Amino acid sequence: MKDSTVKHTHTNLLINEKSPYLLQHAHNPVNWFAWGEGAFSKAKREGKPVFLSVGYS
Repeated sequence: MKDSTVKHTHTNLLINEKSPYLLQHAHNPVNWFAWGEGAFSKAKREGKPVFLSVGYS
């Protein structure tokens, strides 16, 4: 059971996802995006590459 009183220093957009895998990374100090148009639009707008993580757990 998770402790709901834990304070996190970082929270990224994965906090809004349903996938248990993505949710376990929602407090990483990385601005992760789930696969989708938002990620690609931001990368294009900022002229940055997309770093893709396919998972490892």
